[in-house]
Amino acid sequence: MSNSAKPARQLPGCFFLLLASCCQIMVPQSTDSLLHELRQIDHKIHRLSDIRATLEWDQETNLPSGGVDERSEQLALLGGMIHDLQTSPLLGTLVTSLAEMTLPTDEDRAMVRLHRREYDRASKLPKELVERQARLVGQSQPLWAQARKENNFAKFAPYLAQLVDLAREKAELIGYIDHPYDALLDEYEPGTTSAEVKAVFDGLEAGVADLVRKIAARPQVRNDFLTRNFPRDVQERVGRQVAGDLGFDWSAGRLDVTTHPFCTTLGPRDVRITTRYDESFFNMALYGIIHETGHALYEQGVDAKLGSTILAGGTSLGIHESQSRFWENFIGRSKPFVDRYLPVFQKAYPQSLGDVDATAFYRGVNKVEPSFIRVEADEVTYSLHIILRFRLEMALLEGSLKAEDVPQAWNALFTKLFGVTPPDDAQGCLQDVHWAMGGLGYFPTYTLGNLYAAQFFLVLKKDVPNWETLVRQGDFAPLLAWMRTNLHRHGRIYTAGELCKRVTGRSLDPQPFLEYLNTKYGAVYGL
Repeated sequence: MSNSAKPARQLPGCFFLLLASCCQIMVPQSTDSLLHELRQIDHKIHRLSDIRATLEWDQETNLPSGGVDERSEQLALLGGMIHDLQTSPLLGTLVTSLAEMTLPTDEDRAMVRLHRREYDRASKLPKELVERQARLVGQSQPLWAQARKENNFAKFAPYLAQLVDLAREKAELIGYIDHPYDALLDEYEPGTTSAEVKAVFDGLEAGVADLVRKIAARPQVRNDFLTRNFPRDVQERVGRQVAGDLGFDWSAGRLDVTTHPFCTTLGPRDVRITTRYDESFFNMALYGIIHETGHALYEQGVDAKLGSTILAGGTSLGIHESQSRFWENFIGRSKPFVDRYLPVFQKAYPQSLGDVDATAFYRGVNKVEPSFIRVEADEVTYSLHIILRFRLEMALLEGSLKAEDVPQAWNALFTKLFGVTPPDDAQGCLQDVHWAMGGLGYFPTYTLGNLYAAQFFLVLKKDVPNWETLVRQGDFAPLLAWMRTNLHRHGRIYTAGELCKRVTGRSLDPQPFLEYLNTKYGAVYGL
């Protein structure tokens, strides 16, 4: 009995496209077929990224100390796999070809634009560097947490030096025009330069400093009731209630504890938020949960058809921070919010808050004073915390500041900006996880988020004129629906600048934020 002839193996269209690109043979391909090939790669990259995010979330919440080294190797392997896909010749050929075609939808154009951008950036970085960074970050983050707990900067300093060196190496490979910081900032806030950030920050510093001087001349508000006893289990229950009221979908997310709060997305229906608790400080957990819920609402609000693609998630970290800052401060520290929730808080903590009225509580959670911890800072002085980090990061990348000298430089600049000096490094240069996670260039997005939030808030108040009544009633659905319609559902289809203009009719402008601060705190302090 003779063997039957085996049918010829069907090769995917991408094989012929790649063959054509290598041999410079013109093989006609339809737009639809090229988009299909791109989406295939896109889904692989996104799912590998979700797996990486899952391992990173576990590292920050559950990983035993003995598992750190192996986890760093796992993350390095995943980082290399993702890099291989992002820099594959096939992906390069696809995005180059599609960029020259007329594409049918905004989604298709955005997908090509984003993949081309990531291909251009990733192709400049060798795989060895990507794996080295993932391995270093995997080792640095747990060590930073330990150094922070022990108030021992010397333990973290060698790792910070390596992270800065690696950041410089990346910046040189990616390229920049004016400053190496531009190459790093562009990863988080595409198209924004350090010169633009500096100009905005200089103007903000002057405006904030003027407002701080005016407030300092007025009698200080009372907030001692925020440092009474607040049992952890009650804090978690109250925090979960508020997050759910704001719109957090608990069937598609969860809340955990970590050293430094964060939000991460592990899939279209899996958004994780974290917080930390202090039984002697009311604000820490509650406002931390509201902040991270703002991020989560953005992620949960992206149009389902964009899920598991490069278009899912926030279009920039500045826009992302606009959502966390909006819900935390513009809503969570508003008088209507206090009117709604003070009775809830008093029922939960009758001995600690039973003697506090709504006016005192509102003024207390909006007290303005120099503070050491950025995430606990008031709205007025918060930008100064970001300005400090921005200037130090610029100096680290320039080489004018060495990693081992960061504590002294931090304390000197902090004293200049705030008039007080951190008592130790745990409340100073060790307080944030961002450097340990390789996030140099990240910090400016927090203040940019405040600016975006102020502009969005102006439009929202016109479109939802009864917003204060709704908040007092605990009805946040119309506010969330406004955000979903105007921002969330678009994911990354539009750039931050495009989205800002679509929603507000103008480019990013610091003036609305300064006006918001002066109006709100002028009333709080009777200026």
